[in-house]
This record gives sequence, C-alpha cells and structure tokens, in this order.
Amino acid sequence: MANKFLRTAVLAGASLLVLGTGVAVGANSTADDAYAASAPVATKQTTPATSTAPATSATPTPAPRSAPDPVGALFANGSHFCSASVVHSDAGDLVLTAAHCVKDGMTFAPGYHDGVAPLGTWTVTGVAVADGWTSSADPDLDFAFLTVSQPGNAASLESLTGANTLGIAQGFDHEITLTGYPDTTDSPVVCSGRTTRSDTYQQRVACPGFPDGTSGGPWVTNGVVIGVIGGYQLGGDTPDVSYSPYFDDDIQKLYASATG
Repeated sequence: MANKFLRTAVLAGASLLVLGTGVAVGANSTADDAYAASAPVATKQTTPATSTAPATSATPTPAPRSAPDPVGALFANGSHFCSASVVHSDAGDLVLTAAHCVKDGMTFAPGYHDGVAPLGTWTVTGVAVADGWTSSADPDLDFAFLTVSQPGNAASLESLTGANTLGIAQGFDHEITLTGYPDTTDSPVVCSGRTTRSDTYQQRVACPGFPDGTSGGPWVTNGVVIGVIGGYQLGGDTPDVSYSPYFDDDIQKLYASATG
C-alpha cells in the first residue's frame, strides 16, 4: 500500500484547515509543501484482486454494493486514485481518508462500483489535516477530513449514504472490515481481518490484495471506523499487509476542527 499514488498537495478550489493553526488558508495554498518537495514515486508493482477471488476471511473479494454505502472512491483528473468513507457529522458532509491522498481537484464517488457512481460525484470543498503532517509527514498523523458538496442537491451526503462513527482510543485488537479501490479496477475489494499493534501509534492488519489505490480505505468494526489505510510506509509496501495510524486525541482534535 505504500505510495498508493504519487502525492500532490495543491488544493484547487478547496479550503485547507491545518490543526494547530486554526486558520483556513486559501485555494492556492499547499496541504503539505514539505512532503511534496520530496514525495516518493509510486513504484510498487502488484497484481490487483480479481472478481474470482473467493469470499473468505482475510481474502479480498469484490464487495457487493447496496445503498446506503458510506465507502467510495476519490477521483482526480478522471481517474480514481484513493479510497475514502463518510464519517458521521452534524452537517452530514464529512469524508475521511488518508492525508497522503490529499491532492487538488478531488471529487468523491460514494458506492462506486463497476464504473458507476450511483449517487454521482461530490466536490471536495475543504480539507483538514494535522499540522504535524503538514510540517513533516508524520505517519502517525496520516489522516484527513474532506468536506464535500454536490451542486443542486439540497440533501446531505450522509443522509443518502449513511455514515460510520469515528472511533477514538478503541485499542488495537479488533475484527474489522477493510475496503478499498485498487487503481486498476472499477469495483472495491473487501476483506475481514484482525488488527494488531505494530508500533506505539500504528496498527496493522493482514489482508491480501490491497494494492495502489486502496489508501484511505476505512477499517470498520460494528459501524465504527478505527483506522484508514495509511501511516507506516504510507499504508504498507506490499498488497498483503496494511497499516493505519492509531486514532487517538490527535484525530479527535482534527475532527473537532473540521466540524467546528
């Protein structure tokens, strides 16, 4: 999962909120100039999961899609490049992904499958990342909240898709469902696996078949999202093991900033 895509940082047409400054900067500001200056190039070659994969625990399989569905794909320049999911908020317009997924011109397609966006695409109008990610690409802070809207639609995204609840300080041992969109397929893969602690503020799960494009995919247990593919090695340097930063008070503060 490392280098799930070649990271670019400028956010065209979106506001950026960086935790620690409490200031929303303009559309031409960068989300992470320090990181973008030395962004690694995606070189990992992997074989994407196919639709014939058996539907067993710890084995990826194309996820059956049904509405409502809070998981979707992030698009830019006509292609999906990362994964994301709707997280509960009062406004119903909040999406969670990995910070290293942030780039300009993003849109979100909830429930995307077989090349179809059943609820259309939603424009990213705001981004919140932690200042520790902005300054040094701290892998323990590799998460971001996106505010989205759809012109002409008065309904909130969450009212159409449902949402996961953000889980804070939930511990490291969970049976989760992991979902993500490989770059080379137009449907997601899903896997069930058990999480373990890999470092002080990092967690891991052994789920094969999660290559480039699955970054930002949610780790969900009983409707609670406790991680996203990201963090160590930008989510893992093989498609068979994924990492996530541990969700503690850092993401709780960022959530408060994004929704405040």
